[in-house]
Amino acid sequence: MPRLRLLFLLLLFLAVGLRAAPRQPVAPTPLTIAAASDLQYVMDSLLTVYRRQYPQQPVKVVYGSSGRFYQQLSHGAPFDIFFSADSNYPNQLHQQGLTAGAPQRYATGRLVLWSKKLDPRKQGMNTLLNPAIHKLAVANPAHAPYGQKAREALRYYNLYDTVLSRLVLGENISQAAQYASTGAADAGILALSLARSPQLRRQGHYYLIPTTAHTPLEQAYVVLKRAANNPAATSFTAFIRSDPAKAALKRYGFE
Repeated sequence: MPRLRLLFLLLLFLAVGLRAAPRQPVAPTPLTIAAASDLQYVMDSLLTVYRRQYPQQPVKVVYGSSGRFYQQLSHGAPFDIFFSADSNYPNQLHQQGLTAGAPQRYATGRLVLWSKKLDPRKQGMNTLLNPAIHKLAVANPAHAPYGQKAREALRYYNLYDTVLSRLVLGENISQAAQYASTGAADAGILALSLARSPQLRRQGHYYLIPTTAHTPLEQAYVVLKRAANNPAATSFTAFIRSDPAKAALKRYGFE
């Protein structure tokens, strides 16, 4: 009998102890974002503000080519939100039934001719006729929207055939900017948002390519189906539509 009583007291003690043990808080699931490379600097700035508002919510951003992201997302890549450098890729994902809603436009991108070797502000696109320009960096038109618009602009100015053999193709617009800034190319047709970054602003000058030279670069984001009920995705997209976010985008040259 004493042994049974002791066993009973031991079980009672364990039950009370388990009931009194505090529950460990569950860490929020990271919000994963696929973002076009032209957003690198402005997105980092936006995340600083967002994290102050939602300090407990981890956010992971991967930058790259919009076309590459489209291919990955079509095959189930684990991203919650896709910020594309154009609206075409998000629209295609929506048509395929892979999104939680319709794409939303967040900005219009602008192109520039940038160089640290020459000042393109003096001669505009005719700078590319200067013998000092041996290599011109652009994003790959096969999958990068900025590369597609760069090709349009070069054709508009009847320069495409002239510079075709001198093109250096970047995997995305960020890599094209890297080629131009490191000297692997003498100039580059880049995103205005990158030309306004601290690094490129110190190193060279840019000429803003008129919007008449290419079709509009309308940029859109879309929430993927896996994040349909994710409150973090809801809060982040609401933040992107806020006035502070719009002001940040404008500062980096987005319209």
